[in-house]
Amino acid sequence: MDEFAKISIEEISKGDMLMIIKALEYTGENTKISSFIELKDAIVQQLCLLSNTNEEEFINYLEKNF
Repeated sequence: MDEFAKISIEEISKGDMLMIIKALEYTGENTKISSFIELKDAIVQQLCLLSNTNEEEFINYLEKNF
């Protein structure tokens, strides 16, 4: 298997991305393991940079189109 440092998300649907974000948030809040929240925040931050928007607008966009 080839090694890679990053993974592309271009093939993940908006609904699947929303589910991943919500699952990380839910798990972090219910287990009190900060790594889940930190990962969710990092993913959302990168997606917001790509879409030139803030977190609230981005999540609303995903929810609206789910």
